[in-house]
Amino acid sequence: MNFRRSCVVLVLFCTCMYNCAAATQTFEKRQYTLETAEDTITINVEIARTDAQRAQGLMFRKTVPDGTGMLFIFERDQILSFWMKNTGVPLSIAFISYDGRIVEIRNMEPLSRMPIQSSRSVRYALEVPQGWFDRVGVTIGSRIELHESASQADFEERSSAIGENSR
Repeated sequence: MNFRRSCVVLVLFCTCMYNCAAATQTFEKRQYTLETAEDTITINVEIARTDAQRAQGLMFRKTVPDGTGMLFIFERDQILSFWMKNTGVPLSIAFISYDGRIVEIRNMEPLSRMPIQSSRSVRYALEVPQGWFDRVGVTIGSRIELHESASQADFEERSSAIGENSR
């Protein structure tokens, strides 16, 4: 009976691992600039464009380095709502209008199921490490140049340099 129970547990574990691996999304990577009142900031982001990508977001990440984040893209303006289920890294989120203007910035607590909702209809949301917007001077009214991007190689080179500098 013990052997049979162990086999059932093993099969359930393997099924769960397969489903989790199958559900893991891959994300396009791009580089954007943020225009503040005093500076131009470069950020490397992963793009969450599909429902599955937006649902996964930054879940299960152990770290999100400064200068990186995730840009959530929606097809139309709407009230957006996010939560931090399965996200153990504290994040800040900027809600962004169709023209790239940041209209609201909020902090999000790790693993919280409390929804963080935009106060008005927006097209985009940008998640970054908590406090990063403050550290680089990004505020309400700052703009992200959404049409600008860099190649995958440029992104990987910059991400590697950021990783080396944070060690």
